[in-house]
Amino acid sequence: MFSWLGKQGGGRERGGGGSDVVQTVTGGLRELYLRKLLPLEEHYRFHDFHSPALEEADFENKPMVLLVGQYSTGKTTFIRYLLEQDFPGMRIGPEPTTDSFIAVMYGDSEGSVPGNALVVDPKKPFRKLSRFGNAFLNRFMCSQLPNQVLKSISIIDSPGILSGEKQRISRGYDFCQVLQWFAERVDRIILLFDAHKLDISDEFSEAIKSFRGQDDKIRVVLNKADQVDTQQLMRVYGALMWSLGKVINTPEVLRVYIGSFWAHPLQNTENRRLFEAEAQDLFKDIQSLPQKAAVRKLNDLIKRARLAKVHAYIISYLKKEMPSVFGKENKKKELISRLPEIYTQLQREYHISAGDFPEVQKMQELLETCDFTKFHSLKPKLIEAVDNMLANKIASLMSLIRQEESNMPTQIVHGGAFDGTMAGPFGHGYGEGAKEGADEEEWVVAKDKPAYDEIFYTLSPINGKISGISAKKEMVTSKLPNSVLGKIWKLADCDGDGMLDDEEFALAKHLIKIKLDGYELPGTLPPHLVPPSHRKPLQTAE
Repeated sequence: MFSWLGKQGGGRERGGGGSDVVQTVTGGLRELYLRKLLPLEEHYRFHDFHSPALEEADFENKPMVLLVGQYSTGKTTFIRYLLEQDFPGMRIGPEPTTDSFIAVMYGDSEGSVPGNALVVDPKKPFRKLSRFGNAFLNRFMCSQLPNQVLKSISIIDSPGILSGEKQRISRGYDFCQVLQWFAERVDRIILLFDAHKLDISDEFSEAIKSFRGQDDKIRVVLNKADQVDTQQLMRVYGALMWSLGKVINTPEVLRVYIGSFWAHPLQNTENRRLFEAEAQDLFKDIQSLPQKAAVRKLNDLIKRARLAKVHAYIISYLKKEMPSVFGKENKKKELISRLPEIYTQLQREYHISAGDFPEVQKMQELLETCDFTKFHSLKPKLIEAVDNMLANKIASLMSLIRQEESNMPTQIVHGGAFDGTMAGPFGHGYGEGAKEGADEEEWVVAKDKPAYDEIFYTLSPINGKISGISAKKEMVTSKLPNSVLGKIWKLADCDGDGMLDDEEFALAKHLIKIKLDGYELPGTLPPHLVPPSHRKPLQTAE
């Protein structure tokens, strides 16, 4: 069924490794693009209006993470924190230090490659950045170093976005266009905010708007949160969400990770548990990128195909409306001014969603310099090829990805700060909740058992046990829902006789305490929580 895969570099024999699967999928994606979508893009000059043509490196490159934020929000420090290593070109300070785009990538030896050399390297996915000219290329470099984290992902550090008067200084290149180029190709966009600088400047606002259509890739990090207390943090978080709501026009709330992402002592430790949980969630999100890379590339190709189809309809309509001899310039001006109406007409005629159309104002500006008479009329065969790709080939490739994902080992990011959170006593959640007492010889419930015994004997035990009805009267005082109490009962009733002895009752109270403290209950009772008098029978049963 997948005979069309792998003819362009994706046809290696699969020997059980995850890299072979990626080769197969990326080869299939590249072939789909070259055969089905690229002819449509070239015929209707898609690359002049929206995005340059994709190259082999765009399909083969590792997942990329783009960091964006105002100056001194900790972007470069965040990279240093993840890598646990300095990288060439790194500069950190309270003033705007990073004035360049720096692609931090894996290399066998440490070094840097300047932008002009980088955009002629066919193995790197940056060749199309040459269109932004020398002003940009002089502010672009690749920093290479042998780091375990960079074997799985690449990280793009961006210049600190200026605020106030500083933002009026011209950079010499279209900063937002560059960000948009990266946004279309990266797997994750991380917006960093400083807990003390929540204002979103005009340039930052324009930068965020350039990510239109890439909302699923955006994550927000509220950095340096240890520098404020809990009450201030609550207000800072509310102010951040309000500021973002004015810039990002989506009904969904963006995921915001709160913490202090650098290897220094926390200034305010009252939210330590929150920061650890948030850091763990962010790490899991970044670590999952290699596993989801093929799906992300497939998703981006679908978005590109939908936009290319819409673009073809717009260009062919403008061509059809142009007069053959006289009044061409006036007709061109009229069509550009009527573009919103044309969008509406095309939506109805071809049953296209309004969200698939490019931004009206940007399209009008680009059309001003075009000669409409050189546009091409609609070629149904090109549209049909893309429709066939979306309806059949993409679905087949998606099923292949899912099938292979279930068979291959999980690919996650290793090394640097990621390894520090996985195991050992400093792993997230170690020694907390149901894991408390796992390393201790004494039963962890024993320290509170005298208090639990006092309650137990007020429930009139018979032959050293209380009935389910008696236990329920006490357990419901916790105000936990019956579904949770039912799970606690199942865990605590070790011998399954429908009654609780003093140790089982103490265990039930301990599990209630765990849940009330905000921790999750275990699916099965861990060995260290089994009451001492019930351990020997359990071992015999095994």
